[in-house]
Amino acid sequence: MAYAWYTVAFHIVTALNSGFILGYPALIMAYLGWTAGVLCLLGGGIISFYKNCLLGELHETGGKRQVRYRDLAGHIYAAAFTVGRHVTLPGWVGVAGAVICVFAFLVPTLHAFRFFSTCSLLLSCVYIFTSVGIALTDGVKAKFSRDYSLKGSNTEKAFNALGAMATIAFAFNTGILPEMQATVKEPSVRNMKKALDLQFTVGTLPILMLTFVGYWAYGNDVVPYMLNSVSGPKSAVTVANAAAFLQTVVSLHIYCSHIYEFMDTSFSKKGRHEWSFYSITVRLIKRTTYISLSTFLGALLLFFGDFIVLTGAVAVFPPESGLVHHMYTKRLIWHWGMVIISAALTVGTVAVGFRFIVVDSINYPAFADL
Repeated sequence: MAYAWYTVAFHIVTALNSGFILGYPALIMAYLGWTAGVLCLLGGGIISFYKNCLLGELHETGGKRQVRYRDLAGHIYAAAFTVGRHVTLPGWVGVAGAVICVFAFLVPTLHAFRFFSTCSLLLSCVYIFTSVGIALTDGVKAKFSRDYSLKGSNTEKAFNALGAMATIAFAFNTGILPEMQATVKEPSVRNMKKALDLQFTVGTLPILMLTFVGYWAYGNDVVPYMLNSVSGPKSAVTVANAAAFLQTVVSLHIYCSHIYEFMDTSFSKKGRHEWSFYSITVRLIKRTTYISLSTFLGALLLFFGDFIVLTGAVAVFPPESGLVHHMYTKRLIWHWGMVIISAALTVGTVAVGFRFIVVDSINYPAFADL
């Protein structure tokens, strides 16, 4: 089933405006400050828009629609490349993992996802505007001057700046663009461009608004999950937390869809319906195993910001920046420059991401109730 361009645009908007944006005031602005933070965040959005347009133009490479990222890479690089109260925080991570697992089992693919995408968009509006409203109130009522200076030694500032670069890459991550473009109506390239135009104009405003307002209200004391910094009404904070959690369940399903699809196609049998007993059993085992391992790791190392940095370093810079420019047929000096810069940033930010995790692992015990 093919969708209109604006339906795919809503998928992208809701995926990028997930609950993770509550960490951007601390993970971007507190590490870079006002000048560098604003310039890098806006620059990251512009660069991401450009590379996604390049990726969208590659969708019909070879005379047919490349519906998966690995199909596109395989065509270009050859087949060999395609291959409650008394519950502690780790306990709540386990509950979240169980909810995500159930949702992943009940929604096999991105097709017929319009209802959930609409719900996700509404939930995004709830927690974003609630969080911004609370932060604005706190900022206006604050009786102390906020500190916007950069913390740490020069070495720590350098590591933090690299970490912020990875977070910005994560913020504009659209790694499943080919899978989304496969659901859009013809002409797919032009309609995908419309969807990207909507995301990187209207869809980016909530990210910028929450990031800038959160940093303005709390300065460099803002924590990696901004709602833990607020002092607003408990009822409003509860609503924002609940909406952020439910929206993240949906957005994580979108981000994991290519992993689910790879596992499904690897073990599926030809002619089997997705709701046949065999398909249900295999899907339950595979997705439960994957999410259980992810949940265990999340409960073991409760470092929200560290894993955002590491994800941006590993999952965004190599495939979405370097590889996209290398796959593009008309490679100019600009494209080769981006390949080199992406490779350098990958090495640097991966090292920083692991450093953050190691340092926090030393300072906090496993399964800490932070």
